[in-house]
Amino acid sequence: MVFDRTDHRFGRPLRPDMTTVATRAAAFHPPRASAGRVLGNRGAMSSYTVNPAAVERARRLIDARQYVLDSDWGEVQPRADAENAFLQRHSWDEYAQWHLALTDGATDETKARYAFVYGDLRRLHRSGLIACVYRASEWRHKTVELAAHDLLQRLDKATGLAA
Repeated sequence: MVFDRTDHRFGRPLRPDMTTVATRAAAFHPPRASAGRVLGNRGAMSSYTVNPAAVERARRLIDARQYVLDSDWGEVQPRADAENAFLQRHSWDEYAQWHLALTDGATDETKARYAFVYGDLRRLHRSGLIACVYRASEWRHKTVELAAHDLLQRLDKATGLAA
C-alpha cells in the first residue's frame, strides 16, 4: 500500500492509522518529558536502574544450565496470571530477580516496580534476553541494554554459540 503523505521526522510513509488530521498533528508534536522521565520518539517514558540481584540470578541460571535457547518469546513470556500465581508461592524479592530493571520512582512490591523480564519464572530464555536488549536499545535505556547484552554474550559463550 502506498501513501502520499510522509512523516518527515522519520522519512517514511505515514501508517494507515495516522491519516486523520488530528492523528497526524499528534504524531508531529509528541508529548514533552516530565521530570524524571526520558523522552523517546514515542513520548515520555519511565527511567530504570539495573537490578543487580536479577543480573546475578541470570548468571547463576546460565552457569547451572537452566535456560532455553530456542523459544518464541511472544508465546513463553510470563503473562499476568502466571506472575500472580508465582507471587502467591514466592516473595517479591524472588519475583524481582526475574526482572533486569527497577522502575525509578515506582513503589516496591508492586508489578510496576519491575521491568525487563528475561525468563518464564522458571528458566532463562535466550529470546527473553534478546527482547530485553532490543527494547532497552529502542527506548535508549543504555545501562539495561548493556546488562542484557552482557548476559546474552555469557549465555552464548557457555553454549558454544559465540563466534
